[in-house]
Amino acid sequence: MSWSRRSLLLGALATGACGFTPAFGPNGAASRLQGRVQVAEPDTRDGFLLTRRIEDRLGRAATPRYLLDTDMSVTQERMAVTQDNITTRFNLIGRLGYRLRDADTSEVLTEGRIDSFTGYSATGSTVATRAAERDARARLATILADQLVTRLIATAPDLP
Repeated sequence: MSWSRRSLLLGALATGACGFTPAFGPNGAASRLQGRVQVAEPDTRDGFLLTRRIEDRLGRAATPRYLLDTDMSVTQERMAVTQDNITTRFNLIGRLGYRLRDADTSEVLTEGRIDSFTGYSATGSTVATRAAERDARARLATILADQLVTRLIATAPDLP
């Protein structure tokens, strides 16, 4: 037991000595983005879920320094099909293009694309299948938003 405590203490000291700063700490990279990114108004339910998650992570911008444009698309793919040609499992494939711009000059500061997927079962009733799809879309929006925020935090030290 003392060996694991010693390892934990040494690991904490080594992490502190290497200049590690938590991203959401007082002087972390995320502090440059907190409450300063205005996400473009969504026009779909998937876009709303994405925007909500981004704002949960970065806060809502009262006086935006940056503008974030997103373009999210979701396609559905059949994964498991019975001999009777009945689909029992679907994958949702999400693609998210993003562009972070300076609010004053509209200059593009960073841009990119993120891809991910999630799946759901279609073996229950129609209501259960629709609920499973809706939940899968919400999970996909969360996954894409979290990956986007991670990329933005990684580029935050280079932002004006």
